[in-house]
Parts: sequence; C-alpha cells; structure tokens
Amino acid sequence: MRHGKKINHLGRTASHRKALLSNMAAALILRKRITTTVAKAKALRKYIEPLLTRSKDNTTHSRRTVFSYLKHKEPVKELFDNIADKIADRPGGYTRIIKLGMRKGDGAEICMMELVDFNETMLKASEGAKTKTRRSRRGKGGKKEEGSATEVTETTAEVTDEKA
Repeated sequence: MRHGKKINHLGRTASHRKALLSNMAAALILRKRITTTVAKAKALRKYIEPLLTRSKDNTTHSRRTVFSYLKHKEPVKELFDNIADKIADRPGGYTRIIKLGMRKGDGAEICMMELVDFNETMLKASEGAKTKTRRSRRGKGGKKEEGSATEVTETTAEVTDEKA
C-alpha cells in the first residue's frame, strides 16, 4: 500500500530524480516551454512552482536557495531578472500542462509544459475574452432595441427613396 506517499519516484533513485528535475526546471526557465511525459511534468510542477514563488522576493538568500535547486547560473539569472517581473502579480499557477497525445515508440502520454505568462497567443486570446460583454437570456436591453429599431427604419426609408 502507498498510504501518504505523495512523491512520484519516476522509476529512478533519489539522486537521479533530483538531477532530472533540476535539469528540466532549468530548461523550462530558459526556453519557457518543454515537451515531456505527463508524469514528469506533474513532478516538475511540484518542483518548480515554489522556486517561481521564491523568485518574487529578490534577495541574496532567495537567490542562493534557488541556485541550490537549479545548479546553474543562467537559469537563476533569467528567473530573477525576467520571469519574476512578469509573475509578480500572479498568486500562483505559473505553469500550464497541455496534453499532446501518445508517444509513438512506447505509448507514453506526452505533454507540453510552459510558463503561463510567456505564451503570447494565449495572452491575446484572454484579452479578447475580457472585452466581451455579458448577455442576458431574457432578451436584449431596452436601449439597444430602440437604437436598432431606428436604424432599421432609416435604412428602409433610404431604400424606398432610391426606388422612387
């Protein structure tokens, strides 16, 4: 039984798993999007979200703590300089997992993991969704109907003038 065992061991030893997650986190920070299996992506999400939260506080202590997880200078610099500015107002949920289907060789479920604030197409789509107005199921408002009715009568009057 696996009561209370939350960590997915990914079929690896502890040191191998730690190195794997460190390298995947560094790649995600540098490239903003990686393709991997769903199991690894879910494990990586638990690994990287606290690091992203820690990057909001740009102190020497938080930089050293993040460096102890990532083991590379470039991702730490990128994280604290560029990414922290974009995620400063976000309360959590910095990553997105999009499932892509099954891998051809072994049938493993593949996904794309990305940082939410760095997908330009999704950001544009969300801005478009914010500009939409809410519509009632009971019908249109009185003011809109009056304006549309006058427009219809004006256009019909123009059409009758042209025929005469």
